[in-house]
Amino acid sequence: MKARLQVMKFGGTSVGDASCIARTAQIIANAAKENPCIAVVSAMSGVTNRLIEAAKKAELGNAGEAGAVIDALRKQHEITLTSLIPREEEHARTRPRLEEVLAEGRRLCEGTALLRELTPRALDAISSLGERLSAPLVAAAVKELGLPSEAIEATELIVTDSFHGGAEPQMELTRAKSQARLRPLLEKGIAPVVTGFIGATTEGQLTTLGRGGSDYSATILGAAMDADEVIIWTDVDGVLTADPRLVAEARTIPVISYREAAELAYFGAKVLHPKTLNPVVQAAIPVWIRNSFTPEKPGTKITPEGRSIGGGVKALTAIRDVTLISVGGPGIVGLPDVVGRTFSTTAEVRANVLLISQSSSQNDICFIVSTVDAQRTVEALRKEFAHDLAHHKVEHITVDSNIAIVAVVGENMRGTPGIAGRTFNALGRDNVNLIAIAQGSSESNISFVIDKNAVKTALNTTHREFHLDGSPN
Repeated sequence: MKARLQVMKFGGTSVGDASCIARTAQIIANAAKENPCIAVVSAMSGVTNRLIEAAKKAELGNAGEAGAVIDALRKQHEITLTSLIPREEEHARTRPRLEEVLAEGRRLCEGTALLRELTPRALDAISSLGERLSAPLVAAAVKELGLPSEAIEATELIVTDSFHGGAEPQMELTRAKSQARLRPLLEKGIAPVVTGFIGATTEGQLTTLGRGGSDYSATILGAAMDADEVIIWTDVDGVLTADPRLVAEARTIPVISYREAAELAYFGAKVLHPKTLNPVVQAAIPVWIRNSFTPEKPGTKITPEGRSIGGGVKALTAIRDVTLISVGGPGIVGLPDVVGRTFSTTAEVRANVLLISQSSSQNDICFIVSTVDAQRTVEALRKEFAHDLAHHKVEHITVDSNIAIVAVVGENMRGTPGIAGRTFNALGRDNVNLIAIAQGSSESNISFVIDKNAVKTALNTTHREFHLDGSPN
């Protein structure tokens, strides 16, 4: 029987300190005894944020402050190494690799401080240092358990386009490089530990896949290596019916479909990077979400079809860091192509539109973007409609950041009578005011916009209405 290949990804909390890395190494070693296993690792908790902070300080010319961040990271990783590996001769194998990465980080920060310019390319190089530091530590910890392991930088495996900060993989080239580099190791019983979050252009220039992109790295490699399954090890017990910090009765969903999981990720559920499932859909590779702190729990399995509950609601999610932009006034009814101009302008500034709602009278076009994209979107729209605003054909372009989107997600909901009615009746009973409503054409979600302060009430009300705290679906 052919051995089953697993790709396992470990997030920042799963490699947060020496004890977490030791636990992660044990999970890898246990799996690799049974079947070939490729591990993909994030940076240690908080490291990427500190590296971005160092890059921003360098941009302001504060080379000393940026250097202090690099020094603190050297100390943190050195302490972790000596805690994990008792023997000095083993330190000598791993330490030079760490020193090389840290020295590169220092040079990048000094160059940025000298120029007082932080290019997207330099930010990618600096923000990716955390993964390049954690992979050798995890590989060393796996070796300490008696299993051969090798740390590999994903620049050798994942080929991307040249869009820094959110590169897209070139799957055919990635497949060829990954198979050539990883197959020989797996055949020798060596467990590769790959840096998450990172890729490289065909010219070898380092890129990143966007924040949280280590999940994405794992599914890209899973598809490229024809893996039998991808397991994302994190610090939650799987995909939950709602955020447990807001809904005390939230529980783990045993099985969910690609489409449902993708909707939840898109609407802010932190358990998955929004693009994670794209590479595995065609090959129908199952993806598991499991908790590295409680590895005995089964977690959630994400499959092409999920598990049908007759078209009901599976889970809820909410995004708070969003802004409602409204373009409107009675004059726009007769103005040609306001919708086209609005969204082509938004696309030009690369703002991701999360939800659109237009009044039937066409007096207002409302749409929602991430708050980080809001200012440049509004500036671009005011420039595009400057003439129309001056002549009162467009009367206002307004912004409201005191809002949130709540999404009700479940397979085939559109074909199930009464879900929208039950949702909005329940919200009305608890005095939650709806600002806008949108139903996804995917049949898998109903989204609504509410005041940011009403999120907790809305989630708890809807969770109770659909008995999501009941027995597993």
